[in-house]
Amino acid sequence: MTTVLDTPPLALYVHFPWCVRKCPYCDFNSYATRDGFAEEAYVGALGEDLSVQASAVHGREVISIFLGGGTPSLFSPRAMARVLETVGHHLRLASDPEVTLEANPGTIERGRFAEYRAAGVNRVSLGAQTFDAGRLRALGRIHSPEETRRAVEELHAAGIANFNLDLMYGLPGQDVEGAERDVREALLLAPAHLSHYQLTMEPGTVFAARPPPLPEEEVTERMLAVCEERLRAAGFSRYEVSGYATPGHQCRHNLNYWRFGDYLGLGAGAHGKLTQAAAREIWRTVQPREPRRYLASAGAGNRRVVPAEDLPFEFMLNALRLVEGFEAGLFPQRTGLDWEAVRPTLDQLVGRELIVREGTRYRATPLGLRFLNDVLMHFLPESRQTGG
Repeated sequence: MTTVLDTPPLALYVHFPWCVRKCPYCDFNSYATRDGFAEEAYVGALGEDLSVQASAVHGREVISIFLGGGTPSLFSPRAMARVLETVGHHLRLASDPEVTLEANPGTIERGRFAEYRAAGVNRVSLGAQTFDAGRLRALGRIHSPEETRRAVEELHAAGIANFNLDLMYGLPGQDVEGAERDVREALLLAPAHLSHYQLTMEPGTVFAARPPPLPEEEVTERMLAVCEERLRAAGFSRYEVSGYATPGHQCRHNLNYWRFGDYLGLGAGAHGKLTQAAAREIWRTVQPREPRRYLASAGAGNRRVVPAEDLPFEFMLNALRLVEGFEAGLFPQRTGLDWEAVRPTLDQLVGRELIVREGTRYRATPLGLRFLNDVLMHFLPESRQTGG
């Protein structure tokens, strides 16, 4: 049975790879600025990259822009304005695109958020992580709790009410009360969105090589339950695995990821996903990872067609993060595959109470969300499954 492959909404991700210092838990493509960084050259390279990649989207409308990193707030408002002007020159923007800037509280100078807003930023994601000064130091963060509070004051003064706070739990030496205290402190700052995620030991990081003592699993599970209840009482709804939002403030950019939408990826190491409906292909793109290589060859990234056998896993990797799950019809629309490619596996997981079916909608149960990685393994091609 032949299905129609739709052209989904399109977003833009722009990567800024430098940080003041590399955090020991971080596995993102980021580099410490010991010798400074090439702001002008990098912005120019982003323009070259976009000029090459823009032809692949054929004038499609861009619904959101995410300026991520690294620490994008190391770049001046003038540089960000130049980036966004270049984007507007090459791409067709929606009438009200969401434009998010990731920022580190330790890199914000007085008045900068107002200048970022003037440049076109209308949403900010602030890396608070915790309000415990000792645990911030243990995480290798360069800011203090007070700097987070001052940065939020700057956001409110700049008129940017739509902002996210990143919070981590399961930190070295943390107890349930400490995790809940962080959420209480965050709520006092009136964010519109809160990302609440557990510290994990990612391969290749300092923490993976020298793991700190972490709370037991039952303690972190209690942290999550208590903090979720605290957020719910404050008017926040959990809409994805680690995302909580007040009404109308879900991150549109991330929702496009989770619904298996398309996105251009600009910058060192940036990944992209592009649907070519006429050719019935889905492309994955990646740019050179190391900044010097990227500066020397912007726009010369690699592109590959995603094999059909990988699409069930890639779709579910995103869609099952959403608390609401997905409509069955979205799978063939976004992958071009027949529903039968996943129905037997979903039925099996429904029987194990890891997935729930409500009419034509499928979503992970609380147990399924808790063990989401194990659930997703069932959608890998048989040759890559390691057990079930």
